[in-house]
Amino acid sequence: MLDSGTSSNAYALSVSLNTPTNQPLRSGELARRAGVSADTVRFYERRGLLPAAPRSASDHRIFPQEALVRVQLIQSALSIGFSVNDLAGIFRERDRGAAPCRRVRALAAEKLAALEARLRDLQSWRRELRKTLAEWDRMLAKTPQGKQARLLDALAATHPKSRTRKTNFDLQLHRNRKREVQQ
Repeated sequence: MLDSGTSSNAYALSVSLNTPTNQPLRSGELARRAGVSADTVRFYERRGLLPAAPRSASDHRIFPQEALVRVQLIQSALSIGFSVNDLAGIFRERDRGAAPCRRVRALAAEKLAALEARLRDLQSWRRELRKTLAEWDRMLAKTPQGKQARLLDALAATHPKSRTRKTNFDLQLHRNRKREVQQ
């Protein structure tokens, strides 16, 4: 979990472990305890969200117990809109001893702004669709059974912006993808 204070430290979630807290975990066990797949653990490691794990004599990845907290933190952050690239950058800073807290907060604020813009767009679309359905109901009421009412033709004539609508959310996604590619 990301802490809500001004520091950028992870804090332990309440996790019941069957092994001592200092016992290292193989990647499969880490995945099972975190509720993710082993592929997800490998992906997080490749993308720099988890530090590279040393290998055992039998070539198994061995993670410290702290990796469980990190995976849970990653899952929490992803669930509120942080991207893997966002988190990789944040963890790089954090693991070097820096405090990316203001960056974390700024990213979250951007995600909230994009979400609020998306909600406004969705509400506008809902109003537009309700209006369109009401228009279509009137048209259908005047159209004899078996005859074409040409509903979509009427839509194109009365709602030309529907063809090229670009939402604030789409623009924000484009900016985020462009930024991720540049990193």
